[in-house]
Amino acid sequence: MRRKKMLLVWGIFVSFVMIPGCAPFVENNTIEDIAPLTFWSISKGEKGKIKMSTLVPPLVNEPKSLLTLEVDLLKQGGKDFNLRYYRELKVGQLRFFLIHEELAKQGIIQLINTLLTDYDISQRMYLVIVKGNFDEYINRQAKKQENLDYYLYRMLRHYERKRQGEMTIVNLHEYKNELFSPFSDPVLPVFKVAKDNFTYEGTAFFSNDKLIETVTSTEDQIFQLLDNDHYLKFFPIPKLDVVIGHLRSRVNVDLDKNLSLVTINVKLNGRIEEYQGNKNILNGNELMQLHKEIEIELEMKTMDLIKKMRDLKVDPLQIGTHTLSPFSKPISEKVWLAAWGKMKIKVNYQLYFEALQNTKNNY
Repeated sequence: MRRKKMLLVWGIFVSFVMIPGCAPFVENNTIEDIAPLTFWSISKGEKGKIKMSTLVPPLVNEPKSLLTLEVDLLKQGGKDFNLRYYRELKVGQLRFFLIHEELAKQGIIQLINTLLTDYDISQRMYLVIVKGNFDEYINRQAKKQENLDYYLYRMLRHYERKRQGEMTIVNLHEYKNELFSPFSDPVLPVFKVAKDNFTYEGTAFFSNDKLIETVTSTEDQIFQLLDNDHYLKFFPIPKLDVVIGHLRSRVNVDLDKNLSLVTINVKLNGRIEEYQGNKNILNGNELMQLHKEIEIELEMKTMDLIKKMRDLKVDPLQIGTHTLSPFSKPISEKVWLAAWGKMKIKVNYQLYFEALQNTKNNY
């Protein structure tokens, strides 16, 4: 009888163990024993390894310390971090993931796949490309600026939520969708480290998972106007000594049936914010002349940017999606890239500027 009771108890125990989520061993999530991670910084290490860094503790009033190690695998690094810090580090609060430019040029598909398969990592985590030595910057600045890692995250979140178009903001979910779509190529923001500065530089274009080109300055601003209808507060055009701003764009893409010509029509609404040239913009005729010069300059710069994408055979603007039709079979990615690589390009801008403040000019 006693043996039967023991077998019954053992059977119940085994049944509980086999029930999903009822394992007898659970993770320790006591607040005093864990610390959430804010970021991972990834760069090339020696002998084919990857170099990982993170700042601890995040959001706690304790002296900051930069943990750095070289590993073969990303998850190996996550484990080894725990062996170097007195609290268990949890990845559930990873807010942004920094990848060094040199590593991104070699391809980051393995890193992306690892992040995607981790249920604890949010797909809203931001991805960022870094130029320069980020570890030296964060180690130096963390001693001067408390909670620097959290402020960097808040900056990315601000530009994503306000949709100002001032910089490219991409999270893991968005990058994944563009990476695995046959008619698009992913992009990521590029930040440059120089001494005590961490500044936005431009947008990185990817071919599959490899960084192949970074556009900066005017080209990046044009990309912001073409890629979305976000609000662009200021757009300097140094060649014409003018700053236009409060811009909103509406972009129409037209592909001919033979895939030999793409026409991009851009309607741009905004106003002139500053002018330092020789024209008298209070004179209606001279103002219209400046208006035309801005239009021509934007068309030329946009044409150059689209040609650069075409020559690189990348399609971050997802122009290939315009080949899709509900009544025809989609063309293959190979066919599209072949057509895109030799396609003619035409760009038209229509500018609508608000009347200058305190003047009677209205056009």
